[in-house]
Amino acid sequence: MEHLSYAYGTNHFDRDPDLQAVLKHFWPGHPSRWSDLKRFGDLAGKELYEATYHIDQDAQPVLVAHDLDGQRIDRVRLSPAQRQALADTAWIIRPPYHGDSWLYHFALLYLVADPGLGCILTITTQTAMALHKYATDAIPDAAAIKEALLSGQAWGATWMTESQGGSDLGANEAVARRSGEVWHLTGDKYFASGAGLTDYAITTARPEGAPPGPKGLALFLLPRLNRQGMLNYHVRRLKQKSATRAVPSGEVELNQSEAYLIGAANLGIYYTLENLTESRLANAVAAMGTGKKAHLEVLSRVSKRHSFGEPLRNHPLIRRDLTDMAVRSSAGLALAFYGAQKFDQSFPDRPPYPPRYHLTRLVTHLAKGRTADHGAAMTAMAMELFGGLGFLEEYGVARWHREALITPIWEGPSNIQALDFLEAVQRQRAHDPFLSEIVPMLENAGTPEAHHARVELEKQFEALIAYRGREAEWYAKYAMNRVADATQVALLYDMAVDQGDRYARLAALYAHHFLLNEEYPFTVDEDPRIWEGDS
Repeated sequence: MEHLSYAYGTNHFDRDPDLQAVLKHFWPGHPSRWSDLKRFGDLAGKELYEATYHIDQDAQPVLVAHDLDGQRIDRVRLSPAQRQALADTAWIIRPPYHGDSWLYHFALLYLVADPGLGCILTITTQTAMALHKYATDAIPDAAAIKEALLSGQAWGATWMTESQGGSDLGANEAVARRSGEVWHLTGDKYFASGAGLTDYAITTARPEGAPPGPKGLALFLLPRLNRQGMLNYHVRRLKQKSATRAVPSGEVELNQSEAYLIGAANLGIYYTLENLTESRLANAVAAMGTGKKAHLEVLSRVSKRHSFGEPLRNHPLIRRDLTDMAVRSSAGLALAFYGAQKFDQSFPDRPPYPPRYHLTRLVTHLAKGRTADHGAAMTAMAMELFGGLGFLEEYGVARWHREALITPIWEGPSNIQALDFLEAVQRQRAHDPFLSEIVPMLENAGTPEAHHARVELEKQFEALIAYRGREAEWYAKYAMNRVADATQVALLYDMAVDQGDRYARLAALYAHHFLLNEEYPFTVDEDPRIWEGDS
C-alpha cells in the first residue's frame, strides 16, 4: 500500500492540526480522550486505510440469497478485511450512549472518513439512538438490542426511502397493520443501506387509517428475523455504485414483515427527522474527512514531485491551490463541529422541542450542504494536482473523489436542506438564537471582513423572512449557502481567540474568496502557515 498512497502508514490525527484545534475549541472535555484519538489516528492511517482501499477495489460485499439447505437468507458475504475493519471501529458508536460527548464520536468518524464504512457505523448509531430515546415496553428486549448495536454484535439501518417519493417522505406508501403485539409492514424500500448486513432496521410506514403526508408516518423497529426465526423481509438486489462500496445498498421488500412501534405513532416523522439530523452531521464530518484524506496525499505529492526544476510546492499556482484546500478544510471542519456541539447540547430534547433543538437543525442544514461542496472541490483538486496519476484507479486519490460525490446526495440533497433550512427560519425562528451566538463572534473580530459577514447574515435572514411561498423556495438555497459562508468566517475568527491568529487569517481569506468573490491575495504565497495545512 505504501507504493500506492503517500498518506498510508502515517498517523492521521497527528497530521491534522485543524482537527486538533477544532476539538480544543468546541469540546472542553477533549483532554481525557486525546491519547485515544492519537491511537485511532494510527489505525486510520494504516489498517483502516488499507482495508477500505481493498474493499473498494477488490472485495465489496456480495449478496448470498440461499444457504446450503436452500433456505432464503439474503445475507451479505464480507471480506475478512471488512470484518476486521468493522470490529476495529464498532466501538466508536458507544461513547454518546455512555456519558461521553457526541464530538468524540464525530471526531472518530472523521478519522475513518470512508463514507461506505462510515455509513454502516452511522446507520447503526441511528438505530441505537431511536431505541435509546423512544423504545417502550412494546419492544421485546429493547435494552439488549441496543447493547448489541453498541457493541458491534449487531448492525442497524435506517430504511426510509421509497422509489416513488425519494426525499419526499410524505409520499411513502409502505403500510403498517397492527396484529396483537406486533405490526405487519408491507411495501418496498428502494435505497436500503446495510441490506443483507442489517440485524435491526428502523423504518417508516403508515398505519392503517393514518392521515396522508409526513405526519401520518410512524417509525418501527424491523428485525431481520421474525418471532419464528424466519427471514422477515427479502433483499431484492444490491446496487452497483460509483463508490461507498463498503456498505451494501439494496432494495428491500416488506411482505407482512413483523415490526414493533417506536414511541408514539403520531410522532414518527419527528423521530425520523431527529435521526436525519444525526446522519446529516455524520455526512458533514465524512465530507470533510474525505477531503482531508485527499489533502494529505497532495501535501506529500507537492513536496516530492518536481517540475520545471523545482518542487511543485514552490510554484505560486500550486500554493494558490493549496491555499484553497486549507481554507476549505479548516472552515468546513469548524462548521461541522459547531453543528456537532449543538447536537451534543440538544440530544436530550424530545417533542415538543425547545428552541435549542431547532437551532441544531438550522446549523445542521448549513453544515450538511456546504461541507459537501468543500469535500467534492478538495478531492477534485487533489486529482488535478496529481496529474494523470490522479485519474488512475490503482492509486488512492481517484477513490476519494468518487467517495466525496455521494455527500451532496445522501441524507437529503441541497434542495431538501434548503427547504428544511427555510422552515427552521420562517416557522421556528431558529435564526434568532443563531444570530445571538454568531454576531458577537464577528463583532469581537472587528475586521472589515467580519463586518461584511455580519451584513450578509442579516441581509439573508431579512430576505427569507420577507419572501413567501414559491419565491422563498427559489432563494432558499442561495441564502443557505451565503449564511453558511458567513458562519464559517465567524467560527474561524472565534477559533483565533484561543487557537492562534492563523485562524483569523483563514477567516479573512474565506470572506474574500467566498463572500466577496475575490481571488486569494498573492501575499499568501509567502505565508506557509496558511497553505501547508499539515503538522
